[in-house]
Amino acid sequence: MKKNLFGLSMGLIVTVVAACSGASGSSSTSTAAKGGESTPTAEAKMASLHSIKVTSLDGRPADLGQYQGQVLLVVNTASECGYTPQYEGLEKLYEGRKAKGLAVLGFPSNDFGGQEPGDATQIQTFCTQKYGVTFPMFSKVVTKAGPDQSPVYAYLGGATGQLPQWNFAKYLVGKDGRPIAFYNSKVTPEDKDLLAAIDKALAAN
Repeated sequence: MKKNLFGLSMGLIVTVVAACSGASGSSSTSTAAKGGESTPTAEAKMASLHSIKVTSLDGRPADLGQYQGQVLLVVNTASECGYTPQYEGLEKLYEGRKAKGLAVLGFPSNDFGGQEPGDATQIQTFCTQKYGVTFPMFSKVVTKAGPDQSPVYAYLGGATGQLPQWNFAKYLVGKDGRPIAFYNSKVTPEDKDLLAAIDKALAAN
């Protein structure tokens, strides 16, 4: 009888330990997605950004494969943010280096502070009339991890381990469509380190 009780007790202990181990594992998985970090997804395992199809701001299908061989600066934009004046610097950056192979890609997002509430027409009018934006702009997206996250940000977040924490975060992407570096919102388009990294990427084969 004592042996049976001992065996039963040991079985319960093993079961409890296994359950605790399983709970700990699931907790660490969910924690990895916090703090701007991104867990790997199907999009993150793609060969490059060039394999992703998106929608332009005017509603037309767009294929990021068209930017093969170009250096990209991917930016999540907003019209009512303290960083919105960066549009001016981004346009100057684009104008000054597009002949060398740089493209700035703007992805409006309402993720942070509800600072991009407008529709596509309102966004387009604001960007062109106030800042003279001519670089490619795409339809409004979700950058945050979750079921509605844009494949663009699922890929970039998974590849770099970083997701935007506010509007106007930037990813520098090489000619092969793979991210080189992530820059937070405070890094302006005039930042010397950013400019040096862009020029280095442009000079690469």
